[in-house]
Amino acid sequence: MSLVLPSELVVDRFLPTVRAMLAARLADRGLTQREIAAELGVTQAAVSKYVGGESGGDDWFRNDPETVATVERIADGLAGGEMDGYDALAELLSLVHSLEDRGPICELHEEEMPELRGLGCDLCVRGLDPDVRAERDVLANVRTATRTLASIPGMDDVVPNVGTNVGMSLPEPGDETDVAAVPGRIYAMGGRIEIPANPEFGASKHVATAVLAANDTDSEIRAAINVATDDGLLEAARERGLEPLEFDADYEDRGEHLRERFAARGTVPAVAYHQGAFGIEPVSYVFGTTAVEAAELLEALLETISP
Repeated sequence: MSLVLPSELVVDRFLPTVRAMLAARLADRGLTQREIAAELGVTQAAVSKYVGGESGGDDWFRNDPETVATVERIADGLAGGEMDGYDALAELLSLVHSLEDRGPICELHEEEMPELRGLGCDLCVRGLDPDVRAERDVLANVRTATRTLASIPGMDDVVPNVGTNVGMSLPEPGDETDVAAVPGRIYAMGGRIEIPANPEFGASKHVATAVLAANDTDSEIRAAINVATDDGLLEAARERGLEPLEFDADYEDRGEHLRERFAARGTVPAVAYHQGAFGIEPVSYVFGTTAVEAAELLEALLETISP
């Protein structure tokens, strides 16, 4: 893991770029290099490089409209005498805060620390928020579950044509945006399981529907995996004392139908399935308290039926 603080990006990439932008704009407004150096707190040699275009800079910020607008505002204020160093600092601090809130600094941070991708990370803005920790835990659990799926012998045989997905919700989910899954679904290609991307919240309406229906019935159940309906897998579940629950494939509101079927059973089954309908591929759901638990149950069931 590459441990990078947002403040490092501010110092190493944001600040030099903004100084170069300010130096160029102050020069355009008629300030001498000595005056610019005094305003920016840098050497005259540095200003010479900034104004001469030798400083480089980072296009993440050079092309950011909010950064450009702030630099223009500061340049006007300093050149016209309406701003002093305190005012300029206040403007820049406000800009940094904004750019850390899903802006270029946040994007750069995700680039430097891929572990942050898909988190909807507000760490810089919200601090050590327990909600962020819960999101991270769910995403990590789904990632582990996908690795389990990719390693299961015979998994490619139960991936439906529409693809497989594994989803897990936050505690007390409200809608599908509280369910993390793999964007684009998981596919079998050449006998291998392909995971196209890291999990994200709101990535799968299909599996989220099953997860939310299950969670409404039993708040402990927060995860599901969809696979092709397979007689051997259903029989393997029965042999383990896990009687699968059949439901209809062609209900327009599948979530409500699943809630009704779970209520009639009195619990959420480990496996629920349908046999398909016109234009609808037969699909089963394997449920668990976590994505990892669901993946491990699926692995155990497939081991039972593997030759």
